[in-house]
Amino acid sequence: MSLLLVPTCEDEAADMIRAAAEAKRSLAISGGNTRSGFGQQVEAQGVLRSPGLSGIVAYDPAEMVLTARAGTPVAEIDEALAENGQMLAFEPMDHRPVMGTSGEPTIGGIFATNTSGPRRFVAGAARDSLLGVRYINGRGEVLRAGGRVMKNVTGLDLVKLLAGSFGTLGFLTEVTFRVLPRPQDQRTIILSGLDDGEATRAMAIAMSLSVEVSGAAHLPESVRGRFLNATLPDGPATVLRLEGLAASVAVRAEKLVATLQSLAPISQLDAEESRVLWQEIRDVKPYVDGTMKPLWKVSVAPTSGFQLVAALRLQAGIDCFYDWQGGLLWMRMESEPEGELVRHVMHQIGGGHATLVRASVDMRATENAYEPLPAAVLALQARIKSQLDPAGIFNPGKMARG
Repeated sequence: MSLLLVPTCEDEAADMIRAAAEAKRSLAISGGNTRSGFGQQVEAQGVLRSPGLSGIVAYDPAEMVLTARAGTPVAEIDEALAENGQMLAFEPMDHRPVMGTSGEPTIGGIFATNTSGPRRFVAGAARDSLLGVRYINGRGEVLRAGGRVMKNVTGLDLVKLLAGSFGTLGFLTEVTFRVLPRPQDQRTIILSGLDDGEATRAMAIAMSLSVEVSGAAHLPESVRGRFLNATLPDGPATVLRLEGLAASVAVRAEKLVATLQSLAPISQLDAEESRVLWQEIRDVKPYVDGTMKPLWKVSVAPTSGFQLVAALRLQAGIDCFYDWQGGLLWMRMESEPEGELVRHVMHQIGGGHATLVRASVDMRATENAYEPLPAAVLALQARIKSQLDPAGIFNPGKMARG
């Protein structure tokens, strides 16, 4: 059984990591342990978790910058921001429903995995909001990268490397990030009855307009009925979100409807119905089904996603819906992960990035969960890893492979 380590301060965490490095004892790094199924399942000799490092360190709403210890629950961050009419712009997904996990998502875990939601294609990913970090490297040294404002670029590249590294390069202890004002109002425009290709073209038209669409997704008939808390009309639904001041949202909605009304029947969701729908899209509600059927997160060019799905449907049993204007595909396979097939077809249509988010333990043992890297990139990754974690103790099984 792995030794559980839950430090209550940064120095204690550094001592634990230093001791592990000296003993060459591998450590699984986690926050709230809500993404425990990611990557290959390699048994670590110890588990180092961050919930003991919790609390907001500094927050000035006027600056729109917040600093928190890595183990701070995301719910606590959201509450503090809501009190000041602000939010996390990148709209991070809660993986617990689809992964079947428990625990509390932490702000460090969000940045360590670069978790981003429906607004990501216009507001940027989690790493784009990250300004600075404190972290402990594989030698047990406490280091700092970045700062509290965007113009302070010291160490910015290292900040970007740590974001999305899944704890393979260091143990985050503190994060500093920018936040944005929370929209006063939101509305969702629904186009009904479009097939995947037609929906892709409709979303492209919407994004070309000066109406500031902040969410663009297509929900085929196979998944439309699984958004149980959102009222959607019959048939496939192509959904477009507008946010901002109430008067502005109304004017932009009118312009969007006028442009798209010749393509399909149109209906609308009000602010509360819209909020519920986009939360369910964010958390991949259609595939919260109590199973471990393989679930892929595939990023491709927005105009080619429907081509990938069409090609795969000829060769494998899949179900899918589209986010990020068609550039993000959530694909559930009926039986096997079919990773080789998914990546082969994906590269045939122009390339992309496929990550196996969910699968059984046996499937994860044989399937490459992360997109294989070219030899040159793999070599660079190895050099970075050797500098930051020379003993190779952090998060075995979480590195992308060639």
